Amino acid sequence: MGLLSRTARARRAPAAPDGSPSAPPPSASPTRRPASGFGLLGPRRERHELDPDRFAELGLPVGDDGVVVGTDAQGAPAVLGLVRPAAFDVVLVGGAWTAQVIALRAVGTGARVAVESGRPQLWTALAQAANTGQQSITLHDVGRVPPQGPSVPSPVLIVRDCGIRPPLGRVRSAPWQPVLTLLPYPGPTTARLMSQADLVGVQRVAPEEAVQIGRTMNLPREDVESLSTLPDGVTLWCTRSSRTYVTTQPTDPEAGLLGAARRLE
Repeated sequence: MGLLSRTARARRAPAAPDGSPSAPPPSASPTRRPASGFGLLGPRRERHELDPDRFAELGLPVGDDGVVVGTDAQGAPAVLGLVRPAAFDVVLVGGAWTAQVIALRAVGTGARVAVESGRPQLWTALAQAANTGQQSITLHDVGRVPPQGPSVPSPVLIVRDCGIRPPLGRVRSAPWQPVLTLLPYPGPTTARLMSQADLVGVQRVAPEEAVQIGRTMNLPREDVESLSTLPDGVTLWCTRSSRTYVTTQPTDPEAGLLGAARRLE
């Protein structure tokens, strides 16, 4: 006989007295089954532990969520977190070109954009280019912006291009609905708007206008002096406690649609 046959006979359970095969003896260590609903038992390894003095090593090189508006002085991407679960107001004293780039890039992040403007000719080409298949950018006369219905999956950026004395808007900032107010240059209401804003962007202005803005935003003297010499495409983004210079360069599609960076239209 072969080995396989002898092994099978050796493993055959002994017969009971009546000739029927007896039940196999209980195993000395029954197989452990996982609790229902918790899956299979995984391999056992050492726990991953880190001493408290090494917690800083857990930092990840991930920036804020938002719209990339350019690069900072160190060449790192500058991200503007526009869409938030709370109201957020931005004032930009500068050119429509920068506001248009921000609007176009906001669409790229999945937001809708509603533009309230008294000079729709500046925004028509941008809206036509962005509205491929859906109304990503809508244009409205001053004071005629309807409720936008912002939500987590459908945030809305309101861009107000209403001159140096913008009237009170029908649609205000709200959760998932930031408002960017564009001022071509400082006016009689600029100080109030800046004081109420969560973030202020300033492009090149006249020296006397820079002094007024510096007083409102608590800027140091070197920043006040630089505001009158900023190149096209450079914006000082600031609050009363922090500030950073950002250079905005258009991508090839943006340059083909909007042209090169410029301070005035």
